[in-house]
Amino acid sequence: MKKILLATAVALACLCGTLYAAEDVTQLSLEGRKIVKSFFEELKGELSKAMKAGGPVNAVEVCQMRAPAISITLGEKTGWRVARTSLKLRNPANTPDFWERQVLKSFEARKAGGEDVKKMEQAEILSVDGQRTFRYMKAIPTAELCLNCHGGNVEPEVDAKLKELYPYDKARGFKVGDIRGAFTLSKPM
Repeated sequence: MKKILLATAVALACLCGTLYAAEDVTQLSLEGRKIVKSFFEELKGELSKAMKAGGPVNAVEVCQMRAPAISITLGEKTGWRVARTSLKLRNPANTPDFWERQVLKSFEARKAGGEDVKKMEQAEILSVDGQRTFRYMKAIPTAELCLNCHGGNVEPEVDAKLKELYPYDKARGFKVGDIRGAFTLSKPM
């Protein structure tokens, strides 16, 4: 009888832990989506203004300065680590870690299977250096506007500015609908 009670208690504890983790993932994913939306809207606004003011060359300079600043500001405001990453990097500071690389590869496989890039996301609770950490990624689809700096044929002055600011740039050759990269967020629990 004691063995049955013990087994039941262990099973319930495991089930409750799983349900609790599922609730955490759902709630934290909602928070993550809001942060990504804020990041995307702010960066898109900055880039649109830059394009109107000085074309793609100006947008490259704005993106180089503003994207990291937006990440830092959102991180300070929310308590999350906020960044972008890609399999084809422009800035080596955005190199994906192991988990991010695996998620980016899974996004590519999901795209190949017909999934809409705009809806792709991945969320998990992992142990990072012994700390439970929520990780969230949302794919960044390549839009027509992105091709000015990330397409296969960029204007010579854009090419020169990219070479100046990003000598190791690999973030080129994209087509509309490709996975440009992903927003990546994490939060210790």
